[in-house]
Amino acid sequence: MADLVITAGLVVAGADSSAVSGVAGETIAAGKAVYQSSTTKKWMLADSNSATAEVRQAKGVALNGASLNQPIAVHKSGDITIGATLTAGTAYFLSDTPGGICPLADVGSGEYICQLGLAKSTTVLDIDIQFPGVAL
Repeated sequence: MADLVITAGLVVAGADSSAVSGVAGETIAAGKAVYQSSTTKKWMLADSNSATAEVRQAKGVALNGASLNQPIAVHKSGDITIGATLTAGTAYFLSDTPGGICPLADVGSGEYICQLGLAKSTTVLDIDIQFPGVAL
């Protein structure tokens, strides 16, 4: 498998969504995993093999697309219709493609584990981010 192919227009927060708003620090598409920069306080694409620890720990999933300095909504926990085909019962993780989401089989050696959530169905991902701070 590879990263989920997400249709941005189909990314929708569920009824139990916990979301925050902020400002994008770069171009971000809906459905991408993001973190908030401690320096700029802007939302950026997370990356499991970044040299910077902060970047390796996703804090949510973008609910809308945004360019640099535009407003962005970030889904932090709860159900999200992710706009891609999931395998129910499968855990999904941050990938080494900035903002990418993938199953565990695609997290490569040396990448840091950041579990984003579990698929409740073929369309809904229950976001509950877990970051143990260890690499494969």
